[in-house]
Amino acid sequence: EEFYEASPYEPVTSRLSDIFRLASIFSGTGAEPVVSAKSNHCLDAAKACNLNDNCKKLRSSYISICNREISPTERCNRRKCHKALRQFFDRVPSEYTYRMLFCSCQDQACAERRRQTILPSCSYEDKEKPNCLDLRSVCRTDHLCRSRLADFHANCRASYQTLTSCPADNYQACLGSYAGMIGFDMTPNYVDSSPTGIVVSPWCSCRGSGNMEEECEKFLRDFTENPCLRNAIQAFGNGTDVNVSPKGPSFQATQAPRVEKNPSLPDDLSDSTSLGTSVMATCTSVQEQGLKANNSKELSMCFTELTTNIIPGSNKVIKPNSGPSRARPSAALTALSLLMLKLAS
Repeated sequence: EEFYEASPYEPVTSRLSDIFRLASIFSGTGAEPVVSAKSNHCLDAAKACNLNDNCKKLRSSYISICNREISPTERCNRRKCHKALRQFFDRVPSEYTYRMLFCSCQDQACAERRRQTILPSCSYEDKEKPNCLDLRSVCRTDHLCRSRLADFHANCRASYQTLTSCPADNYQACLGSYAGMIGFDMTPNYVDSSPTGIVVSPWCSCRGSGNMEEECEKFLRDFTENPCLRNAIQAFGNGTDVNVSPKGPSFQATQAPRVEKNPSLPDDLSDSTSLGTSVMATCTSVQEQGLKANNSKELSMCFTELTTNIIPGSNKVIKPNSGPSRARPSAALTALSLLMLKLAS
């Protein structure tokens, strides 16, 4: 058999924040410590159930059935008791059932009332404790018990990567899965009347496990030593649901706006280029007029300075035998001055 099976139920995404706040009011969180210590919150939860017609009716029904003795050797009809319990937890809103099942206690009398909520003498206890793996096998022969057990493992399995030790920090999913197992062969309950140490377990043990003892102990610890389940019960009893902060917004690094490359050159460069071109045209006209370049040092320098290569599709001026650079206006003006002096002479 697989140790953990996949839950057939849809994941629980909603939260019990409203019910937790209601539990906080009823549990006296924030009230005077003396008043809160004297309150029996499990008794208050039972009174609140009696004020709701549906809760009162179904609670009275399972109490009557589970307390009905069949014979001196058979204390009750467990099958009918389980069915009545399932109806109670399935049909009554959780604001009533959870308050009765997970109420917080300050004394042993309150804790004993909490333990007696499901009438354990009929629904939970038996003459002998079966082996936990045998009980699991019996549960898995019933499709509904099997699905409820798988759902409990999916929602209450201890996770050490979350704040609350519960999967997705969801108390509601764990509490709902726990309550969903009540009324089956795997019915869990509080093992004693301790007001502070919360320990729950199905009615089974690992005696006689043979070479399966390690697996049996692991299965049992999912109930008895489960930090997720314990934290969820305590949080509901105290009315303190986990405050899961929303994930911080993902900030993206602010990037400077992209500047499209302008194929045109800056104004100063365009001016200098046009100036250099006009000077070169002037040098050419001088040459056409019959002036000899080898007799004019200045005119030769004019051609050396201003002879250019034009890059197709660009106004950039590149001097021969040099890398890309801006045309220098000072060189063009120098050549122009020398040419004007030559013409004047």
